[in-house]
Amino acid sequence: MVLGAILYSMSMGTGTSWGKFGILIPICIAVFPAAAPLRIISISACMAGAICGDHVSPISDTTIMASAGAECKHIHHVSSQLPYALTVALVSFLTFVVAGFTQQLGIAACAAISWIAGLAMIGSALWLLRRLDTKKSLRQ
Repeated sequence: MVLGAILYSMSMGTGTSWGKFGILIPICIAVFPAAAPLRIISISACMAGAICGDHVSPISDTTIMASAGAECKHIHHVSSQLPYALTVALVSFLTFVVAGFTQQLGIAACAAISWIAGLAMIGSALWLLRRLDTKKSLRQ
């Protein structure tokens, strides 16, 4: 999970996720033994952090292409993507914490519990954001 946060910040600063995959995934593989369930969780956290950092980086080639394709100002596109990406990043972080605590139950149970927790958190976040938007529109 810490590696995911490191990858997020590195990807946002450099604008690439594939470069970070090449650097930090071999470190994850070296840190955890082959049979350790945390090995899969750490690789997943690295990939999630790298993709999120790449998605919200203003210097990423994919972000530049997306804003050009949408024909909008680049910084407006980046700022419009931040709430979505950071919400999913927070939910992913919490889901990886759940996976870390449930990894001793086995890979299938760990995955099922993490999926259920992640879906519940995303559902709660969507409900909360919709409620806040409804209150905002009623005030106007």
